[in-house]
Amino acid sequence: MPTEPVARTIHHHSHHHGWNNAFQPILTVAPGSVITLETIDASGGQLTLDSHADDVARLDLDRVNPVTGPIYIDGAEPGDALSVKFLNFAPSGWGWTANIPGFGLLCDQFPAAALHLWRYDATNFAPALYGPGGRVPLKPFAGTVGVAPAEPGQHSIVPPRQVGGNLDIRDLAAGTDLLLPVEVPGALFSIGDTHAAQGDGEICGTAIESPMTVTVRLDLIKQAAPPAPRFATPGPVSRHLDDMGYEVTTGVGPDLFQGARDAVSAMIDLLSARYKMQPVEAYMLCSVCADLRISEIINRPNWVVSLYFPRLVLA
Repeated sequence: MPTEPVARTIHHHSHHHGWNNAFQPILTVAPGSVITLETIDASGGQLTLDSHADDVARLDLDRVNPVTGPIYIDGAEPGDALSVKFLNFAPSGWGWTANIPGFGLLCDQFPAAALHLWRYDATNFAPALYGPGGRVPLKPFAGTVGVAPAEPGQHSIVPPRQVGGNLDIRDLAAGTDLLLPVEVPGALFSIGDTHAAQGDGEICGTAIESPMTVTVRLDLIKQAAPPAPRFATPGPVSRHLDDMGYEVTTGVGPDLFQGARDAVSAMIDLLSARYKMQPVEAYMLCSVCADLRISEIINRPNWVVSLYFPRLVLA
């Protein structure tokens, strides 16, 4: 008999690391089911409100980015699209942002571990304080969300994939509909790496990493798999940052990656000089609230990458 749609809660101990289509599902649900999943922070519980920068340097990277799941969707077959509707995010009220040695867009410029701990109001999403004057508006979302790949074996959680994974798209927030291509029977859906806020690009490699409880509705669209993740938002995506405009720095040249590095470096210089911040603090702040954009990619041989920093954060 086919399963019926259910409303279930999956606790955070039901998690795994990496992607593997041999993982046994923790639950089988019918299309249309509403599932609430508890997630662990991206450190896998290694960092807490009592942690220091030395704890970042000692992170066991095999334990990072745990995801809760996998969930088997009855009737899902290769070629189908799994529809993930994000219904609600219930944040924990705390989080962390770190500069992890060897990781991030400017890892060569910032080789030392650094850590910023956050406390925020989990009931009304009031902006989180950053130092004596910074206030970062919150927008909870799931950084890692995906289904199992067809290729057998264990696959790293770090790079994003055609079936989703570590996408770090800040607009996968409440109200967004995400479509993922199904490659294995049952899809084997998992989610984690929840963030209280992040800028587009997540430039230092971490956002406001924060454990949360996430509620989603899982459904199927038969034989409609997109070639890669596709999503639709319910409304504007940057209004929470727009009110006071932006400071913008650019990188110009023939390489988009280097252009992004140049734009970020210029913003770090600007923030450090204007607000007397330590450069690594400016770097981590940009990671949680500034947006990298490709402004121009047709006027060869040089392209333009811009970094938009919202003025209201340091107003």
